[in-house]
Amino acid sequence: VLDLLRTDYTFLNERLAKHYGIPNVYGSRFRRVELARDSRRGGLLRQGSVLAVSSYATRTSPVLRGVWVLSNIVGAPPPPPLPNVPALDGNVPANLPVRERMAAHRANPVCANCHRTIDPVGFTLENFDAVGRWRENEGDSGSIDVSRTLPGLGEVNGVAGLEEALLWRPELFATTLTEKLLTFALGRGVEYYDAPAVRKILREAQPGGYHFSSLVLGIVNSAPFQMRRSS
Repeated sequence: VLDLLRTDYTFLNERLAKHYGIPNVYGSRFRRVELARDSRRGGLLRQGSVLAVSSYATRTSPVLRGVWVLSNIVGAPPPPPLPNVPALDGNVPANLPVRERMAAHRANPVCANCHRTIDPVGFTLENFDAVGRWRENEGDSGSIDVSRTLPGLGEVNGVAGLEEALLWRPELFATTLTEKLLTFALGRGVEYYDAPAVRKILREAQPGGYHFSSLVLGIVNSAPFQMRRSS
């Protein structure tokens, strides 16, 4: 399952390959394509669909992208915003880089607590625009600064640095994926009393590198799945 985070291949048809700037892919059929060593693709965090769904229609959103990664990859979703949290100050010039606009937002103590965790993760993906195309600059605002310090992970630089940090703690993603698969299998959310079963599944899958089949078999053989009660 760690191939979902970083891999040297992807699946493309001609239309998607053109969008990604990858040559020599023709036809409407999706096929596995090996990527060059310096490719900017491979893995969920570089996938156009993920990058687009975590953006606004006309611009990127480090907040949406940060929340997506924390919720779906790290398994540490931030709390929902408080009802009295203000929107971005309308007096902030619209032509400011997103980084500086978000810095002005974090100046509000009510916002800063959560955004200190969310924003650095989202900014590592800023080399991708709102539809997942690679870019070096943000309009006329100059080059994009994608180096950030992440809580518990240290200094990272761009999407490659974020991937490396996540793979340094592979159990985080494996746990998140296991809990989501277990939620699907049980038809309910994962509760505190499911924690021993989740730990057992991960412990048995870890020696093999967290194969997807190991997680699925671990769920099928787990007590919550085999002893579930019908309503």
